[in-house]
Amino acid sequence: MEALRQDDPRRFGPYTVLARFRETASAVRYLARDTDGDGRVVVTAARPELAALPAFRRRFQAEARTAERLSGGWVQPPLAGPEDDGLWTAAAYVPALTLAEAIALAGPLPERAVRILGAGLAETLSRVHATGAVLQGLAPGTVLLAEDGPRLTAFGPLGGAAGAEAREGGQLSVRLGYLTPEQVEGEAAGTPSDLFVLGLLLAYAATGTTPFADGPADGAAERIAHASAELDSVPDALRGLIAGCLAKDPADRPGAGAVAAELALEGAAGLARGGWLPEPVATAVTDQAARVRALDAAAEAGAETGAGTAAGTAGAGTTAPAGTAGAGVRQSDPATAQLALPRALPAPASATPEPPHAPASPAPGPWHAPAASPAQGAPHAPASGLPPAQAPAAARQPYAYPYPAAPAALPQQLPAGPSPAPPAAPAPGRRGLLTAVAAGAAGLVVGGGAVLALGSDDQAAATDDKPSAAPRPTVPGRAPEPRWTYTHPATAPVPLTAGVWRDELLVLTGTDRATALDLRTGRARWTSKDAAGAQKVLAAGDGLCFLAGPAEFLWLSSKDGRVEHRVRYADQFTDVPGMKVGPLTGLTGNVLWFTGSHTVTVKAPKPKKGEKPGKDTQVAKAYLFAYDLVRREEVWRTAVPAGRDGTPAYRLTAVRDADVVLAQDAATLTAADAKAAKGKALFRCFDRASGKPLWNRQFGSVSPTAAVLGDEEGRLYAAVGSGLQAFETATGKPVWTLAGPEGSVFGTPVLAGKLLHTANRAQEVGAVEAATGRLAWRRSTEVPLGGNAPALTLSTGGGTLLAADSTQVTAFATADGRRLWKFQDIGAQEPKGATVSAPYRVLAAGKTVVVRRERAFYAFPVA
Repeated sequence: MEALRQDDPRRFGPYTVLARFRETASAVRYLARDTDGDGRVVVTAARPELAALPAFRRRFQAEARTAERLSGGWVQPPLAGPEDDGLWTAAAYVPALTLAEAIALAGPLPERAVRILGAGLAETLSRVHATGAVLQGLAPGTVLLAEDGPRLTAFGPLGGAAGAEAREGGQLSVRLGYLTPEQVEGEAAGTPSDLFVLGLLLAYAATGTTPFADGPADGAAERIAHASAELDSVPDALRGLIAGCLAKDPADRPGAGAVAAELALEGAAGLARGGWLPEPVATAVTDQAARVRALDAAAEAGAETGAGTAAGTAGAGTTAPAGTAGAGVRQSDPATAQLALPRALPAPASATPEPPHAPASPAPGPWHAPAASPAQGAPHAPASGLPPAQAPAAARQPYAYPYPAAPAALPQQLPAGPSPAPPAAPAPGRRGLLTAVAAGAAGLVVGGGAVLALGSDDQAAATDDKPSAAPRPTVPGRAPEPRWTYTHPATAPVPLTAGVWRDELLVLTGTDRATALDLRTGRARWTSKDAAGAQKVLAAGDGLCFLAGPAEFLWLSSKDGRVEHRVRYADQFTDVPGMKVGPLTGLTGNVLWFTGSHTVTVKAPKPKKGEKPGKDTQVAKAYLFAYDLVRREEVWRTAVPAGRDGTPAYRLTAVRDADVVLAQDAATLTAADAKAAKGKALFRCFDRASGKPLWNRQFGSVSPTAAVLGDEEGRLYAAVGSGLQAFETATGKPVWTLAGPEGSVFGTPVLAGKLLHTANRAQEVGAVEAATGRLAWRRSTEVPLGGNAPALTLSTGGGTLLAADSTQVTAFATADGRRLWKFQDIGAQEPKGATVSAPYRVLAAGKTVVVRRERAFYAFPVA
C-alpha cells in the first residue's frame, strides 16, 4: 500500500478512497471504505491513459461481467459499480498477499499449500471452461493467498496482462506474461492453454522458479514449444500432474475438474481448513489486515476533524476523471501519510533484502516479460508519467513495506519472446495476430472498433458478448457436448415447472402456457394456453400428458398438445365446492395423491335465553385424495388437518405394497399444529386401498423441515442435526446413524438398489449401505462452502449420480464415486444481461439428463 497521489480520485460512487493498494498493467487498485464506514473494499479503476480507447473499454467491461458471473467461491462477488460508463469495479477487501509476494517473502510453498492453491484455481477454471471460454488471467500477481484459500483477481487477458499501452490510431497493445506451445506454433489459445499456465504457476509456487527458465531469453519460445520442462525440484507427489498440465499437445493436458480432484478430492476449501499458509506469509497477511484497520480508523478520525481524504482537502490537487485512476505526482494526504513508513517483515535466510523501492524497470523475474522497446513503450512506467530516471521512488514502489527479494538462484524470466514491431495503421486480422505469436511476440494488437481478440477472434466472442459455438471435446472432468440446448424466450415468463413425460417430452409450464420439447432434439413440439399455470406434467395412459391446473385437470395429446379430456373441480368434486388443490403429492402407477380444501360455514350454537346470538365462523376442511388418472375418477378420500392457508402440502415419503407414508410440509402447518409438534415432524400413514389412517408418528428429533425419505423395506431416512439417521417405521426405533461434518446438514437422499446416496451442506456426496449405514464412498463437489446441500438425481440407467446446487452440476459414477464431470453456464451471456443466480436442477430421461437453470436447458448423455 502507499499514500494517495495528488491526482488520485478520492471517491468512487459510494466509496471513499483511503490508499493505493496495488497496480496492474491496465488498472490501479485502491483501498476504500463505503459510505457508512462498515466495510472496506478494493476498487479496481482503469488507467486514464487507456480508458479512452474503445477496445480497452469493451474488454474492461467484458472482464468485469465475467467476474460477476463467476462470483462466489474463490472469486469475490462484485459490489456496487458505476451508474454511468465509469471504468471501475469494487469487491470486498480480503487480507491477502499475491503469490509473487508470498514467494518473495517465504520462498517456495509447501506441498499442501500448492495443492490447495492449485485445487482452488482449477475449480474456478472448471467453471469458466464449462462454457467453452478461456480465462487467460492466471499469473503470480493476479492470484491472492488469503487465510481461507486462494482468490483470483483477473478474469481475462487484460486483467492478467504484463503490459498494456495505447498506440497510434486508437489501438491497444496488450502483452501477456507467458506463451503456450500452441501459441508459439501460431494457434489460438483454448481452454487447454489455461491448464498449461496453471502448470507453470504450480511449478513456480512449488520451486520459486519456472520450468523453462534455464537458457537465453532469445530461445524462450523454442524451449516452451519443444524443450522438456525442468521439474526435478517439484515434489514427487505433484510432478506427474504438473507435467501433464505442461504437455506440448493441448489434447494431452487434463481437464480443470480432473486437476482439482487430483489435488484435493475433498475440495480446496476442505483441505484448507485449519490453516494452510506458511508462517511468514500468514504473519504478513495478519500484518496487512492490521494496517488496513489502522488506516480505516485514521480516516474515520480525520473525517471527524475535517482532515480526511475527500477531494478538496489540503494537499489534494485536481481530481482525476471519475472512474479512472489518478496519474499525477504523488502528494501524501494526512490520513494516509503513515503508509510511507516501512515496516520490516521477517525474511527467509536465503533471501537478500532489497531497497524500499524497486528500479523503474523491473528486473526480469519468473513472470515478467522483457522490457518494452522504445517504440512499444514501457508498460510498467510510473503512473506519474515522468521518465523512469525522474520518477519519485515511492511512485515506483506499490508496497510501502519491502518484501525481500526472491533468492538469487530463482529468477530468469518466464519467456515471452521479443517485443513486436509497430503495426501498420489498420488493425491486423486473426492471421496477422497468429503470425506475430508464432514469431515469438508477446504483444497482440487490436484497434478501431474491433473486439480485443488477444490471439483468436473466436476467443473474444467466447469471453465477451456471445457464447462460444465451437464444439467441446469430451475430456476428463469436463461435461460432454450437450445433445441440444434450449433457452425459453425472454418475452415469456420464466417456467414454473419442468417435467419429463415418458422419456419423450420435456414439458415446461408457465403462467401463460405449457410448452413441450422433443427430448431427442430440444425443439418445441407444441404449446398449450389451456395449461397456463399448471403443475408438473405426469403420464396418464398412452399418449396423454396430465396437468393439474388452478381449476381443472387436463389430459393433453402428447403429439400436438390438444385437450383430449378436461375435468373441472367444480363438476367432479361437487361436494367440495370451491376446492383449492395443493401441490401434487405423488404418483404411483395410475394413482395420483393430492390434497384439496374448501371453506365451510360453522353455525354458531343457539344462544341460551337472555344471551346474544353468536357469530357463524368460516373454517377450512381438507382432504387427501387418491385419484385414478386413466379412469379419471376418485378412488378414495380421507379427512386431514387443514393447512395454514387451508390446503396442506404433503411430501410423499414412502410407498409400500399396503400403505403410503406422508409428511406435511412445514410451511403449511398451522400455528397450533406447529406448537403441538414441539419442533418435531409428524408422519402420517394411510392404507393404499382405502385411505384409512393407520398411524401418526414422530421419529427421534426429526424436525418438520428435515430432509426425509422412506423405502419399501420399512425404513425411514432423515437428517438429524449434522447427521443422517435411519429408523424403523413400524416401531420408530433408530437403526443406524451416519455422522456428518460439524455444522453441516444432510439433504434428501436417493435410493439406488441397496445403496443410499447422500449429500450434505459441506458439499460432500456419498453412498452408504441402506441396511447398515456403512460408508461405501464419499467425494466432494468442489463447490465452496456456504450453500445448501446439493439436490441429487439418479440417471435412469443408474450409472450416474448428479448433484446440483446454485454453483454447478457435478456427475459421479455410482459404482465408486469417481467424479466424471461438472457443468456450469455462469449465467446470462448477453453483454448487458442480468447475472443468473437461480440454482441448477436435473431431470433424468432415459440415457439423457436435462440440466435446467432458470430459462436455459441442456441435454447431456449419461450412463
